[in-house]
Amino acid sequence: MNADSLKRWGLLASALTSLTGTAVAQAPEKSTPPNLVVILCDDVGWGDLGCYGATKIKTPNLDGLAKDGMRFTDAHASAAVCTPTRYSLLTGEYSWRKDSAGLNKGVANADSPLLIPVGSTTLPGIMKSAGYRTGAVGKWHLGFGTTTPDYNKELSPGPLEIGFDHSYIMAATGDRVPCVYVQDHRVVGL
Repeated sequence: MNADSLKRWGLLASALTSLTGTAVAQAPEKSTPPNLVVILCDDVGWGDLGCYGATKIKTPNLDGLAKDGMRFTDAHASAAVCTPTRYSLLTGEYSWRKDSAGLNKGVANADSPLLIPVGSTTLPGIMKSAGYRTGAVGKWHLGFGTTTPDYNKELSPGPLEIGFDHSYIMAATGDRVPCVYVQDHRVVGL
């Protein structure tokens, strides 16, 4: 190779190195996924929240979430009562099509075993696989264990086994015995 060829190759290599460095330097930073909060309230309709025009009851915190986040204006519950609606939200399945879930007659009892089979595809499981940390807070009403749960012992399987990282939940409803709060696998305060 003569001196001119070496200069050309050197110039080309230098230019490619510069461009590569520029491309790497200009690569966009990895964006973090948005926070996602799903709120499921029993007996609350679109006409009950200020962000949808209601005026009788003030809902400033929910209105703020709606203002700064995303609102859904055409959503429908898959059932008229709580347990089947929760089941459907978490599994994507109609509860009344799943006789094995035992929900074709209404809500779960406080002593029901876990109604969602471990290993099922669930919303929290999908979110976890996408890199999210997941948690369930509030009323659960989907059962624990594989038989009648003993609330004095570890309650498993439950929310953690269907995809949640953490849970702080009320086992059923305030009018069901036992009315207890459960953190992950244990009743709080016993």
